[in-house]
Amino acid sequence: MFEQIILPYKYEALEPHIDALTMETHYSKHHAAYTKNLNDAAQIAGVENMDIVSLLSSLDQIPDEALRKTIRNNGGGFYNHNLYFSTMSPDGGGEPEGPLKAALNDAFGSFSQFKVQLSALAAGQFGSGWGWLSADKSGKLYLSSSPNQDNPLMEGGGKVPILGIDVWEHAYYLKYKNLRADYIKAFFDVVNWKEVSNNYEKAMRD
Repeated sequence: MFEQIILPYKYEALEPHIDALTMETHYSKHHAAYTKNLNDAAQIAGVENMDIVSLLSSLDQIPDEALRKTIRNNGGGFYNHNLYFSTMSPDGGGEPEGPLKAALNDAFGSFSQFKVQLSALAAGQFGSGWGWLSADKSGKLYLSSSPNQDNPLMEGGGKVPILGIDVWEHAYYLKYKNLRADYIKAFFDVVNWKEVSNNYEKAMRD
């Protein structure tokens, strides 16, 4: 059974960057629905005992087209939001340290250039979707965006998301209305770089 991450902070803890009502609605309504729908579909498909990374990396193994689509959408929503919520913190912001900082500098020239490039990808994603920072087993970093609840796991190639910016309107519209770029800027003020660094190191180990 797939389970929602338990938030390590209260809904209001990310104020003023992410408002409490958005957090509550996002987590208790949207993410809860993705999780329930995934579990229902996974049980029917007989894949409920797979881990989510393996499942999303092998969607073409699900023969039923309707079930495959349901698991893609809701499994993506489940995985993406678990990552999103886990990489935010009321003590977030700033810059990463250690190997992740060095890798960002190598890949993008500087942390500030990384932020500019990821922000542009997230802001430029047409309609609903995500902006991603991913890593492969060698430690190389990649930036991308994807529509809907898709993510790099579904694309093959061994890229594992370590940070995702949710640019569905439900992630920001109550506070930021149509100003997606303002939300993206605020998001970086709550990024838990310690957790992102842990994700980076895990991507190289697993």
